[in-house]
Amino acid sequence: MTPRLELRNICKRYPGVVANDAVSLSIMPGEIHAVLGENGAGKSTLMKIIYGAAQADSGEILCDGKLIASHDPATSRTLGIEMVYQHFALFESVTVVENIALSVSSSFHLETLARQITELSQRYGMPIDPWRRVHDLSVGERQRVEIVRCLLQAPKLLILDEPTSVLTPQAVVKLFDTLRQLAAEGCSILYISHKLDEVQELCDSATVLRNGRVTGTARPKQSTSLELARLMVGSELPEMRVSPSVRSPSPVLRVRDLSAPASRSGIELKDVSFEVHGGEIVGLAGVSGNGQAELIALLSGERQHSRAEVIEIGGKPAGRLDARARRRLGMAFVPEERLGRGAVPPHALWENAVLTGHRTGLVRNGLVDRKRARNFAGSIIEKFKVKANGPQASAQSLSGGNLQKFIVGREIALQPKLFLVSQPTWGVDVGAAAFIRQTLVDLSRSGAAVLVVSEELDELFEISDRLLVICQGRVSPPLLRSQTNREEVGLLMTKIAPNPTETGRRSEVALQD
Repeated sequence: MTPRLELRNICKRYPGVVANDAVSLSIMPGEIHAVLGENGAGKSTLMKIIYGAAQADSGEILCDGKLIASHDPATSRTLGIEMVYQHFALFESVTVVENIALSVSSSFHLETLARQITELSQRYGMPIDPWRRVHDLSVGERQRVEIVRCLLQAPKLLILDEPTSVLTPQAVVKLFDTLRQLAAEGCSILYISHKLDEVQELCDSATVLRNGRVTGTARPKQSTSLELARLMVGSELPEMRVSPSVRSPSPVLRVRDLSAPASRSGIELKDVSFEVHGGEIVGLAGVSGNGQAELIALLSGERQHSRAEVIEIGGKPAGRLDARARRRLGMAFVPEERLGRGAVPPHALWENAVLTGHRTGLVRNGLVDRKRARNFAGSIIEKFKVKANGPQASAQSLSGGNLQKFIVGREIALQPKLFLVSQPTWGVDVGAAAFIRQTLVDLSRSGAAVLVVSEELDELFEISDRLLVICQGRVSPPLLRSQTNREEVGLLMTKIAPNPTETGRRSEVALQD
């Protein structure tokens, strides 16, 4: 049988970096093939070359046995190749249906296309409103748009770069059912993921990249997660060290009776109350699009509240303060969107370090001390093991995981009293994820109050001392991690409390503990 896709000795170099070094692989019709590797291993670059978004310096690409010359995404789509990017390719100022319409080559009616989007998204457990503007959508909802856009094209080869990173477990199950059906119909699927359990469940075969080279192949269903992880990182993974929490007597962050109307097409927040003390990590779980983005905007100061007292930082009313004033109170913040909010894509890392680190002596008399800024960025790169071509490298040149490590490192370097972080390990490889989680634990044990917003239940159960659940704009009472389980939290995520009395009792214990 002729391979659906065959790569022969693909090479791609950037200044100071060899992204792909003589990479060869093939995928058959109906095969689900994983591409594994650490952040910076060259996976996303390779997928962009296949899709035509980047050109290889040398090597050959064959589709159904035919050589593909220099091509672009439009050519790839005519060949039946579709791709879901890790960093979304969406226009924020227009609606979902208008974004998807841009990739439709045949004639269509916008109302009809909107109905198709609604039907397809609901069928696959990824409901999305086609008339909402993209800038009103959470990261998880934007992910759904990208996946639905590709599925509408009935692709021959579907490339998925971290497709489940912000989906619920139930939505992942439905997505996998969809992918298996596509594969049964002959569609080939290239699947990039750092969730090894998903790779084992879904994929028929795997190619492992390390430092741009193919270092091995595997049959995921016949391998253990540890074996796959060792192939990826080349060594054993570090074990998490979590010492007992010693909470400060008074909360560093206090939220009391916070209600806020929905912004544009967002979610209304209703009577939200909780506390985060120094020395602890509080995790906020929830299905994407249930008010996390609205809550984090109010906590970070990106959006102000009309009542100052609903949010207190260090005992001081902060609801009306902007982000700069809250940072002066000791807050640091890592947003869920790395490019655009966490960092300016074309700017150098040292310039991005100045964005929030300017009060640490990087700016004097209104002028940036470039030497200090480069040294500051260099120290982050070294301490947090960021793979980058020095402080002068642009943010957009880094892989997703390495940029995340840099942003987390930049904020921790400010020695915050309150640390807000949203989706800390989204799209991050197993080694980098373990490093970031350990960093958050160490920060909390040094006395900082840490609030982690994540849709990864395993992550929250690994690092959190207490858990909150958000659903339809309401936040549950806090639960001690040691006295709850994934099933109970999962039910709360769908607004089903198995035993409100028992939940309330444990919540009181959690507050007193």
